[in-house]
Formats: sequence, structure tokens, C-alpha cells
Amino acid sequence: MAALARLLERLEGLREEYFLTNRAIDEDRKRKYKAAVKIQCWFRACRVRAYLRHLSKMVILIQKSWRGYLRRKHFREIVERAYFIKKLKFYNEMAVRIQKTWRGYYVRKYIHNFCALKKYLKAVSMNNELVRHELQEYAEMKENEEKMKDLEKKEKEKKYRARKMHYLLSTEQIPGIYNSPFRKSPDPMELLLRKSKPLTHRKQPVKSPFADELYGWPTCKEPPAFVTSLPLLPADRQKPQGPFRDPAEVLRQRYKPLEPTLRVRESMYSPPAKAREPTRREEWRNPIHDNKTLKHCFHQLLSLKSLEKLTPALGK
Repeated sequence: MAALARLLERLEGLREEYFLTNRAIDEDRKRKYKAAVKIQCWFRACRVRAYLRHLSKMVILIQKSWRGYLRRKHFREIVERAYFIKKLKFYNEMAVRIQKTWRGYYVRKYIHNFCALKKYLKAVSMNNELVRHELQEYAEMKENEEKMKDLEKKEKEKKYRARKMHYLLSTEQIPGIYNSPFRKSPDPMELLLRKSKPLTHRKQPVKSPFADELYGWPTCKEPPAFVTSLPLLPADRQKPQGPFRDPAEVLRQRYKPLEPTLRVRESMYSPPAKAREPTRREEWRNPIHDNKTLKHCFHQLLSLKSLEKLTPALGK
């Protein structure tokens, strides 16, 4: 009984001890579980991070290889293109050099013959010298003719004045104004007055200087008979009063050649082309712009005398 009582007394303590023991075991189990979970999380995290690092390295390696391949391919294309352009430029330069040499040879031999051109220019220079010399001689001759004409004109004027002033000629009783008694010899004008004859006061028929040219034209007609038979002005009215023009100029304007227009010349029964044909022939005969080649100019410049002088020079 005593043992039973002691067991019953110890039963309450066992229950509490069992409870405390179970609670301690349960807490220890939870703590170990948390520790195991923590260790597993850390390990798995380390493994995932290591795997991600491995994947990153593999991705970098793949990208590096692929990008290197693309860059090498692009660089190879650039090099090939540059080499092709360089080769094309070289071929073009060689082609240009060959063409330049061939064209220069062809032009010098067949188109612009240097020897013939040199000979031609020498002949042109010789001909120019001859033509210049002839032109100079012609100019001197013209100048001398002009001087002679001026001298003749002055002599005529001088003779005309002498005839007009013939009344100033000295006589035996009265000396003239050109025959001064203080002179040893008479004045040249006095001698000229002695040789010349006095002017007559009779009206001379005036012939127009344009009459021959005027009435020689095909479209001009002779003036009417009453125009030529008109009486002259009286002696006291030899010169008409007022601002009148020269009769010769008036006649030339009155009897000038007829120049009808194209509309007047055109016949009403002929086509316009027939009426325009003379105008076209006139324009073709007298062109405004005449593009002559150097050869034609050279042949025109050469005269017969120049050719005779150039023939022995060119033969040498």
C-alpha cells in the first residue's frame, strides 16, 4: 500500500515531468527544424547562385563568340570591298593611261599633224608678212593719192579765187594789192592773177553729180521734159531765198529706185513661196554670219603674187 501511495504521489510529478520533457523535445525539434531549413535555404541559394554564375559565364562566352564572328565577318566584307575598289581604281587608271597614250598618238598622227601644222603656220606667217607689206604699200599709195587730191583741190580753189579776184590785178597806172612797190618781185598771187582768166557772169548749166548714178538705175526714169526745159532763175535771183535743199538731192530722193515690200511683190495668183524666193536668194548670197574655216580664210588671203613667192619657199 505504501508503494502504491508513493506511486500515486509521484504520478502528478511524472505527468508534469513528461509534459516538460515532451515540450523540451518539441522545442528542440522545432529549433533543429528551423536550423535545417535555414541550412537548406543557404545551400540551395549558394547552389542557385553558382548555377546562375555559370549560366552568366556561358551566356557571355556565347555572346562573345557570336559577336566576334559577326565583327570578323563584317571586317572581312569591308576588306573585300576596299580591295575591290582599290583594284577597280587601279584598272581605271591603267585604262585612262592607255587611252590617253593611244588618243594622243592618233591625234598627233592623223588629225593634228605637227609637221604639217608647223609648215602651214610658217606659210601663213610668210603670207601675213607679204600681205602686211602689200597693205602698207597700198596705204602709203592711198595716202599719197589723198595728198595729191588735197593739193589739186587747194590749187583749184586757189585758181578759182584768183579768177574771182581778177579785178584786183594791177595795171600799168594802178598797182594791185598783191603788187607792192616795196617788193623786189611781185607776190605769187599776183603772178597767178596774171595767168588766170576772169569769171564770166553768165549762168552755166549745172549738172547734178548724181545724175549718172541716178538715171542709170533700172527702176528710175528720166525726169520729164518740162523739168529740164524750165527756165533758170533771173540774174538777180540766182540763189533761191529760204532754207531750200540742193536740187540734186531733191531729184535723187524723187527718182530713187523702187523697193516694194514682200506683200506688194507677191502675185495674187502665185504661192507665197515664189514671192519669197528672191529674198531667200538675197539672204543666201549675203549671209549675216559666215562661218568660214581657217582653210578657206587662208586661201582667200593668199593672192597670186603671194603664191608665186611662196612656191619656192615651200618647195625647200
